[in-house]
This record gives sequence, structure tokens and C-alpha cells, in this order.
Amino acid sequence: MSVRADRLVTMSHPVDSAVSAVRTYIEQHRAAFLDDLAEWLRIPSVSAQPDHAPDVRRSADWLAAKLKETGFPTVEVWQTPGAPAVYAEWPAGDPQAPTVLVYGHHDVQPAALEDGWDTDPFEPVVHENRLYARGAADDKGQVFFHTLGVRAHLAATGRTAPAVNLKLLIEGEEESSSPNFRALVEEQAGRLAADAVIVSDTGMWSADTPTVCTGMRGLTECEIRLSGPDHDIHSGSFGGAVPNPATAAARLVAALHDDHARVAVPGFYDGIVELTDRERELFAELPFDEDEWLRTARSHATHGEAGHTTLERVWARPTAEVNGIGGGYQGPGSKTIIPSSAFVKLSFRLVAGQDPEHIEKAVRAWAAEQVPAGIGCEIAFSPATRPCLTPLDHPALQSVVRAMGRAFEGPVRFTREGGSGPAADLQEVLGAPVLFLGISVPSDGWHAPNEKVELDLLLKGVETTAYLWGDLAENWRHAP
Repeated sequence: MSVRADRLVTMSHPVDSAVSAVRTYIEQHRAAFLDDLAEWLRIPSVSAQPDHAPDVRRSADWLAAKLKETGFPTVEVWQTPGAPAVYAEWPAGDPQAPTVLVYGHHDVQPAALEDGWDTDPFEPVVHENRLYARGAADDKGQVFFHTLGVRAHLAATGRTAPAVNLKLLIEGEEESSSPNFRALVEEQAGRLAADAVIVSDTGMWSADTPTVCTGMRGLTECEIRLSGPDHDIHSGSFGGAVPNPATAAARLVAALHDDHARVAVPGFYDGIVELTDRERELFAELPFDEDEWLRTARSHATHGEAGHTTLERVWARPTAEVNGIGGGYQGPGSKTIIPSSAFVKLSFRLVAGQDPEHIEKAVRAWAAEQVPAGIGCEIAFSPATRPCLTPLDHPALQSVVRAMGRAFEGPVRFTREGGSGPAADLQEVLGAPVLFLGISVPSDGWHAPNEKVELDLLLKGVETTAYLWGDLAENWRHAP
């Protein structure tokens, strides 16, 4: 298979002296690294449960102390109205060096033995070269590999400071929807200023197919409340003569898509960044088994916007989903009424080029046109998350790909993320491209019982970051 310049993949590298030095350092410090990580994983930093607020604070303090021990000269615990975040900074001492901000989170999902865990979720266990514990993959393991990675980088290069101006922002509320994150980033935008953001809260396609994510969809959600009669009324006496809110809700949902599964809201696709032919080719190169994917989805057929593959629909196309619909009598048997109210809950996944404010206006206008006279319509939108996308030819992305290819000694392919997250806030506020560097695989079981991380892959994450800072400094230097 030939290698084209625009493939942005890295083929096998000879094991040069720098690679050997990095791997030797990692192996020498592997045991201490894993002992430290296990100590952190024992802290039940569950941000969603108020009883664990002291543990989330203890987790932040623990990480701050470990970052100081790693060598970061500036380490601070930033308070928020909720859980604390940890900030660290290590200047390169080179005015031409780029500045990189690493994002992750130190809070974790709730976990208890009775949820189906084989072992105590907060007592790490290594079995068959896998580390089991809540947070092992999401996200403490992927945050912590940066500590050994930067030390390996220094040891292999003989430097006393990283080749880039390195900053870390590790928040404490990601598993609680990051309610204070945007405000924190805006407040600290000067301190957080960076040329690129590295998000280590993500994963790869599989252990055999290392990948780099290039984009994440945005999200906006709303609830539409429909009202009719002042209270439930008799369908025999009034049915067919007054509007029914439940019928209006059903018609609203039916009008959401056209016959080709495209969103029928006028203006919904305005400004969208379409997939290029090359991006579609790169997606198609992934070893995607649609039948296996359907089994994972607990579904029996694929469905979506015509003219696009399943991966394109999930990663690179916007969507409108009905998350809930209700109204009227819900009990056993029948109750012949016209209900006084009904509701619809909708969510919209957005891709690059779409503006959540524009989408909100478009949905409000569309809903007003669908609702008949005599039906009241109130729409409440939740705070939106913007989409983010990094072009394939961005120099920082190419550095990530080269570093990962060097660590894995093979080609690196590309994915996107169908979900949404706070990374887009960093891109929007800081004006910096967001790059994703993660080593977790789907079987790691994020948010599920028996969450784990593959130790070999965790150390590949360490190795990737050890190469990354030098590659960025060499290939993306500022003009003097």
C-alpha cells in the first residue's frame, strides 16, 4: 500500500537512540508510575455525589502535589462554585516554542460493588496486564500518563524543561456536565492561552488500530411544552372540535425529518462544513464491522440521513433526536380524555460550521409553524456545547500523528467523536485548535462496572507524549 502525503499516517520507524532512551526510562519507572496511579485511583472523587465532595478536593490536592513532584514549577488548585480544578505550568524557556495546554479531568463516575463490579471499584487490581478501577481509563489514567511522559521526554533529550511551554488544566466536574468549566476558562483565559489544546479524555478505534480523533460534535437540547384545554376534558363531548396537545406533539415529531431522514427544520444545515472526499476515504479505511456495531448498539438495523455511511452519520453529520414524548393518560386501561398538555424533548448534535444560537432560533420558528391555533407552545433550551474540528493538515495534528506512529510503530488513522464535551469551550474561548490524544479502547468500559485500562496501551500513551513535545517544538516554532 503506497503512502500519500495527505494520508497523514506514520509507517514503521527504526528504533533509534531517542526511542530506545524513552522506552528504557519508561520501563525503569513503570512500577513506581503504576503505584502512584493506583494511589490516586483509591480516592473516590465522584463529583456527582455531594458526600464525595471532600474526596474530589483530596483528589485535586493529590494531583497538585504529584505535578510538583514531577517538576512543574507552577501548580495551583483553582476553586470553582463546585469542585476544584488543577492548573500547572512549565515554561520551555524558549521564546519560539509553542504553548500547549493539556485538558483532562480528575473526577469519576459513581461506582459500587453491588453495581456488578467483580472487585472493589476503588481498590485497583491488575489482572492479565489490565488495571481495573473506576477512573483507570476515564480519566485518571489518561491524565497521569502525561507525568511520566514529560519526565521521559526530559531524560531522553537531556533538557531541564519541556521543549514546549506546557500547561495542564484538569477539571473536577466533567462527570457532572462541567457546570462551572466555561466560566473558569473565561476567567482564566490569560493564564490558559495556548497555541493548541491536547485533550486526553478520549480513545482509539482499537488496540490494533491506533487513531487520532479530529473533531467532536456540539450539542443543544430543548423541551417543548404544549398546552391546550385548561384541564383534561371528555373526548366524547369535545373531541374533534378542539385541538389536542398530544396530537400536536405527535405531528411536531413527525415533521422533524423528511423522507430521507434529513432534519426538516429550515436553516438547520446553514454553514455546515461538509466532509471532503479525502475524509470520507479515510473513514472508509477503518475496519468497521457494521453487524458488530449494531450488536453493541443493541439495535437491529441502521437508519439515518441518506447518502452517508454509518460512521459519517455518527461522527460528521448533524442530527435531531426525540429523547422523550408524553402527554395525557399513562395508566392501565383507557381514559377517554383530551389531555390538557403534552411535551417533547429534543436534542440536536451539531457539526463544524453550525451555530447553536442559530439552531435555537430556527427550531423556535419551525415549532411555531407546526403548532395549530389554540395550542400554547413554550420552548426551553439548555446551555449549548459547540462543535470542534481540526483540519487534517494542521501542523499540531501532524505532530500528534507522528508521535503516536512512533510509539505504536505503525500507521495512525483518523476518527471523530459523535458525542460532545467541554473541549469546544477551550477552542472557542482560547481560539486554539483542539487535538485529541487518548489510548483507551472501547472494551475499557467507561462509566460501566469493571472499568479498566490496558497497561501496554497506557504506556504507549506515556511514550507518545514523550515524543510529542519535541516534535511540536521542531515543526511548529514561532518566528523570532
